[in-house]
Amino acid sequence: MTLLDRIRGEIQASGPMPFERFMGLALYDPDGGFFGSGPLRSTKSGDFLTSPEVSPWFGRTLANAIGEPGTVVEVGAGSGSLLRPLVDALPAPPERVVAVDASPASQTALGDLGFETARDLADLEEPFAGAIIANELLDNLPMRIAARAGDSWVERWIGAEDAGLGFVEAPAREDTVAWLDAYAGNVPDGGVVEVQLEAARWLRRAIDLLTTGVIIVVDYGATAEELEPRRAIGTLRTYRAHHLGPDPLLEPGATDITADVNFTALLDVAHGAGAEAKLHRQDDFLADHGLRDEMARMRILELELARTDDAMARLKVRSELKDAETLLHPRGLGDFRVLLVTVG
Repeated sequence: MTLLDRIRGEIQASGPMPFERFMGLALYDPDGGFFGSGPLRSTKSGDFLTSPEVSPWFGRTLANAIGEPGTVVEVGAGSGSLLRPLVDALPAPPERVVAVDASPASQTALGDLGFETARDLADLEEPFAGAIIANELLDNLPMRIAARAGDSWVERWIGAEDAGLGFVEAPAREDTVAWLDAYAGNVPDGGVVEVQLEAARWLRRAIDLLTTGVIIVVDYGATAEELEPRRAIGTLRTYRAHHLGPDPLLEPGATDITADVNFTALLDVAHGAGAEAKLHRQDDFLADHGLRDEMARMRILELELARTDDAMARLKVRSELKDAETLLHPRGLGDFRVLLVTVG
């Protein structure tokens, strides 16, 4: 039985399905979910690339931001392309390194690299001093979909129709409306907003898990105010094979489902928990933590190699420099946001 068949069966037995339930199954179901089963997704041969796959200098530069942590945890660790260079660049080996990922393929790859693995942040029960890192994770956490209906709101749930799935309207739940009142801003009639309660819960769990240390969240998104112009149709989208994919309801389990992260909501979670928090652009954050200095060093090395006959070494440095520049591109990865939360 396919994941689509199981989703349709649940709807036929219990009625329309909340979108966050559908998204959780489509992404994380162990028998058919996009991340919960199948191959590694974030690779050059996979479905999308993230900053760590572009350049190891992403992880090395984040190491400068976390200092000497007792424990390092990456959630959504994928292939280890962030965690491995980060740990290698730390001034001293951490007491413990944990790679968290729901994907069995990722857990296998991470275990092969020698990392302790866990499936979920909740598997780490004892608070610790250190760092928690999440790169392009929160955009994939199950979320609700709401639409403006005159002066009120409705939620978009999932119903079974013909041989597939379709959106149906349902009354907006109380906590949905409370989130929308705080973070949706001015939304036109029919406008769509992704309600990211699970992202807020994830950040609160991460804060509660640290006795002292930092949380670094990197993702595409913006403040609530900056997201307002995108509310006419919302930001929900899918990716597959490095391209925008089809409607998320067409092939559950076959595509990535994502939306822009509302960082204003996360800032409020951090401040409400008594932590310090600041939002940065990725290009500014990486530059502030030494990446431009490393790029200057690479340029000098490239010039020095130009005076030798070692063309291969020069090309290697040039390629490394180009990849590092990609991390800072102001209309690309550099436009991602970095939320730095300091606890204790």
